[in-house]
Amino acid sequence: MRRDLPYALGGLVLGGLLLGNAALTPDAATVGALDVALVAAMAVAVAACRRYPVVALGVVTVAMLAVHIRVRPGVSAAFPVLGAVYIAGWRGHRVAAATASLAFLGGFLARDIWSRPATGPARLIVDWTALMLGWFVAANIAGLVARQRRAYLEQVEQRAIEAERTREEMALRRAGEERLRIARDLHDSLTHSISVIKVQAGIAVHLARKHGEQPSATLLAIQEASSAAMRELRTTLDVLRAPEDAERVGLARVDELAERTRAVGVPVRVTVTGQPRELPDEVDQAAYRVIQEALTNVARHAGPATAHIHVEYAPAQLTVSVTDDGQASPAHPVTPGVGLRGMRERVTGLGGTLRAAANDDNGFTVRAEFPVGGPDRTAPSRAVQPAQRVAGSQ
Repeated sequence: MRRDLPYALGGLVLGGLLLGNAALTPDAATVGALDVALVAAMAVAVAACRRYPVVALGVVTVAMLAVHIRVRPGVSAAFPVLGAVYIAGWRGHRVAAATASLAFLGGFLARDIWSRPATGPARLIVDWTALMLGWFVAANIAGLVARQRRAYLEQVEQRAIEAERTREEMALRRAGEERLRIARDLHDSLTHSISVIKVQAGIAVHLARKHGEQPSATLLAIQEASSAAMRELRTTLDVLRAPEDAERVGLARVDELAERTRAVGVPVRVTVTGQPRELPDEVDQAAYRVIQEALTNVARHAGPATAHIHVEYAPAQLTVSVTDDGQASPAHPVTPGVGLRGMRERVTGLGGTLRAAANDDNGFTVRAEFPVGGPDRTAPSRAVQPAQRVAGSQ
């Protein structure tokens, strides 16, 4: 309806102009009720000419011819017809616009010739006719040009959309090819190395048990870590080959991650507060990776230390933190490595914040906050149950 408002206002303005001109023209007849009704019909038709250009053009042409024949208000009767002709031509109805133009010009000229005495100035009629003929030709051409310009702009817009779609398809295809290349490289190199470690650790455990000895905790941890690394590597390869179908890690596997860390000699305590709920896949996976990288850093750099994992669910935010009581100190700032940079990129890429710094009383804390904006009912459930739980250290 708002798009029709300018046309309705235009019809009212043209109607007022027409009635005012009829009142001021010396040789115009008195405006009667029928003439006002004809002007009102013209205004309504102009208001509807965007939706029904041909019907509106016909109504405006007939109404203005009738007003010109009855009242003879001068050239002001041609203005609504000119506007309707332009709109009809702009909407692609060129034949209707040309026919209405000829009909109105013919009726207008016939009325002037019939009403003017034979001795009157015929040159004035010729001048008016030439002037109005120029107006109607210009209105038809302007409508045609406006339609061609709109078609050109639509074509340009469509080409831009098609070009953007083509670029996106090419980018997706190149990304898919790159993922496949990385997957092949990982499979050919890293998978083989981890498989060797896993097999050798398994053989060592088997031989120890065969000789009646208890395998060392370190050897068992190597065997478990290599098995977990193989599982995660296979998952990563599945993601690279078919990212839509691969199973992704998330907070539901924090206990498993903590158990693997305990197996390498680092006591870990897990605390979950708030009401666990379904999370978007990207946030769920990023939170798990932050905890995983932080625990790896504890095992590698903290020395003899205990780690505390804290997962906190808030209405609009997820917070995960890993705190240890190891050797880090504010007096010796940690130089960010690849792991910390990767964590920060994951978190900030999802609109979150990451803090990684030494504690005042020694130790180190990694804290990541993710905005989630409420439950995501479409994401698969990866929440840790129950709502509040503390797993004791080992």
